[in-house]
Amino acid sequence: MIEVLVLAVALSMDAFAVSIGLGSKHKKKASSLAIMAGLYFGLFQGLMPLIGYLGGKGVLGWVEAYAPWIAFILLALIGGKMIYEAFSEGVEEDIAIITQRVMLMLAIATSIDAMAAGFALTLLDVAPLLACLIIGVTTLVFSVAGVYIGNRSGTFLEGKAEFVGGVVIVLIGLKILFM
Repeated sequence: MIEVLVLAVALSMDAFAVSIGLGSKHKKKASSLAIMAGLYFGLFQGLMPLIGYLGGKGVLGWVEAYAPWIAFILLALIGGKMIYEAFSEGVEEDIAIITQRVMLMLAIATSIDAMAAGFALTLLDVAPLLACLIIGVTTLVFSVAGVYIGNRSGTFLEGKAEFVGGVVIVLIGLKILFM
């Protein structure tokens, strides 16, 4: 279960970083933005691993011998992408108005990697629905906190959160591969 909690925190770092950026750029109505970000990011971050898990279960019989390597490669790519993005500007720089459609696009964009990480859930001894609920709730909490942190402190933590999340995801991949 500890792996799921660590994975949940690591996966939520993308949404956390975007939420910090949103909060720093949209100082007015922080409460409604925090609720919107939390709900959108939490819902999508909770659903996408389930999709990845179900897809992984479907092909696990064919690739079972290589499953740890596949999980490692997927997690290494996700973590590497997060580490790379930690050093680049986020999309929230260009967003002037936060609409439902914008939040939907951001939620999908930040949760695509969670779908790939869902494959790794097939290799962990956890209930997939519980794992997805933990990932979704963790992301909701981090997203709400991210908006308020960004609102108060600016973008100082934005890249750092994404970097740490990426490193942790790579480490989870290594654990799956070697243990």
